Amino acid sequence: MNGYLNESNFLMVEEGFTTRDLLENLLGELCQESEQQAFFVADLGDIMKKHLRFLKALPRVKPYFPVKCNGSEGVIRLLAELGAGFACANKAEISRVQGIGVPADRIFYSSPCKQVAHIRYAATHGVRLMAFDNEVELSKVARSHPRARLLLGITADSIPSAHPSMTFGTTLKSCRHLLETAKEQAVEVVGISFHLGSRGLEPQALAQAVAAAQLVFDMGAELGHHMHLLDIGGGFPGTEDTRAPLEEIAAGINSALDLYFPEGSGVDIVARPGRYYVTSAFTLAVSITALEEIPTEQPGSDEEECGSKKSLVYHLSEGIYGAFSCLLFDSPCPRPRLHRRPHQRLLGVLPTETLPRAALAQQQPAGPAGARRGAHRRRAGAAPAARGGLAAFREHGSLQHANSIPAQHRAPATGQLRHVPHGLENHPALPGKATPDRR
Repeated sequence: MNGYLNESNFLMVEEGFTTRDLLENLLGELCQESEQQAFFVADLGDIMKKHLRFLKALPRVKPYFPVKCNGSEGVIRLLAELGAGFACANKAEISRVQGIGVPADRIFYSSPCKQVAHIRYAATHGVRLMAFDNEVELSKVARSHPRARLLLGITADSIPSAHPSMTFGTTLKSCRHLLETAKEQAVEVVGISFHLGSRGLEPQALAQAVAAAQLVFDMGAELGHHMHLLDIGGGFPGTEDTRAPLEEIAAGINSALDLYFPEGSGVDIVARPGRYYVTSAFTLAVSITALEEIPTEQPGSDEEECGSKKSLVYHLSEGIYGAFSCLLFDSPCPRPRLHRRPHQRLLGVLPTETLPRAALAQQQPAGPAGARRGAHRRRAGAAPAARGGLAAFREHGSLQHANSIPAQHRAPATGQLRHVPHGLENHPALPGKATPDRR
């Protein structure tokens, strides 16, 4: 043990004790306290298995976990214990990781758009590995952190992004100019970084990206840069219900690396798996605070016909301004599983402790479709139709959402959480009223 984990900080369970078993026990205790807040349960054993699986599938690749994906202390401590590095997006994330003792040489300041104050903070705390993809960013680093070791971010994704403003990386045409400028400003460029994301983890796309990186490596070497590090980004699947399992994706990555950066070439490979590690490890429990019937909209039907068909809308104790903020981007809505006991109406609050040896909750039978809304009354807080998995019932109960990730800067709105994603410890709960009982 390297000292990152202290077992007294976590809830230890017996072999065979599952997340569902723990939820049963917790809900039995908390439902008597008339609390409505949502909470997460995390399975550290699942993260450990994911790590070992990653190392086996990609033996040449060192994982750097993106802290913005899930800043829970239990996750960070476990991955630090396992020897992973950390990709940090700002000063606060660097401070969080270094606060548990992770050395600076295992931290990658991966944001391509950095504040000068944060660059200076990294410099004073020994964090040298950084990313850039434009001349302005290069100049900021040259002025504020001349000892930095930079990775040039390139765009190698042939698939147009659904959010163009979120696309980073320079084109191959601009690489030589940026490498020349870095040389003129005496800034060390040590490698290339790209991020295809889950949309681009196809063998052909991967091969094209690695080939493009090899071309830029040659450019850098010609200009006198010591190029020895390749970052292949993230996008690895976090659940098994994906088009391609990790091993199939890894085969394509290994093939491309063997072709363009074979062993013995002196190039180290890193990646940034985020959702891969934590998606299946986290289960979110929420309470159903109210329900209402609304007319079902039928295309081409008049109002009278629409009014005869109703659908149920369930109001939850968590919304898109909290744990369901993933719905604003590209994540699918987590699948709900009904959990209800006689006379159980509300849930309580659980500190987000972790379960080193717990298994995932088992699948429950799907029920009729319904729609869900979050804790905030605005319709923008509504979640899409459940399409199975949410039973049409008339009494309050609770739902479990497996494969949930505490979103960046988000957590269930409660002051009792001890392990929460970065940024919420000192912030009040988001504004909004709980939806009244409409039964």
